Amino acid sequence: MSNGSQGRLRIWGRANSVNVQKVLWCLRELDLVYERIDAGMAFGRNHEPDYLAMNPNGRVPTLVDSDFVLWESNSIMRYLVLTYAEGSPIYPQAPKLRAGVDRWLDWTLSTLQPVDRPVFWALVRTPVEQRDMKAIQKDADAEAVQWRIVDAQLATRRFIEGDDFTLADIALGAYARRWFGVEGVSKPHLAHLERWFGQFAGRAGFKQFVAPPMS
Repeated sequence: MSNGSQGRLRIWGRANSVNVQKVLWCLRELDLVYERIDAGMAFGRNHEPDYLAMNPNGRVPTLVDSDFVLWESNSIMRYLVLTYAEGSPIYPQAPKLRAGVDRWLDWTLSTLQPVDRPVFWALVRTPVEQRDMKAIQKDADAEAVQWRIVDAQLATRRFIEGDDFTLADIALGAYARRWFGVEGVSKPHLAHLERWFGQFAGRAGFKQFVAPPMS
């Protein structure tokens, strides 16, 4: 179903950005039609005047829906559900359930992303000869502290906020892909986290946009 989105939705951003991946995964879960335009890093464009007029941060992704422009990946996901799939359990309507999802969306950006970024950049986007493995392990240990929180949350539930897959699982799942994918550092065995992450293997959006090799 396109829900009237065909020809309207455009996503600006490179496919290897974790925040773009979240939005693309969400679009696939909602079965929405869209166009993606490469921008950021090697593709440039995100610091050109026309892009900055849409998104003054010069970051990706940016959503354009007809004459409406929105940036910030988690806000984009919320908007897509509220506009094209209102009532979907992926972003529940009940205030307490929605607040639970929003909590993890906020936590992903405020707490998880800052500790994920140094590890990912060091092990994926930094040449081997330039890596300080002692410092990287210290950063990985700091990230592991946060993943233990998620692991504990998953000890008694199928998904982050219960039995239903939600936007919280997309946001955390995209970062979990990076956590499980980086190599060369010691990471704790987190059984609940691994079980939860294994559930994404069969989801089309994850396979298409998040699972491919990291770069």
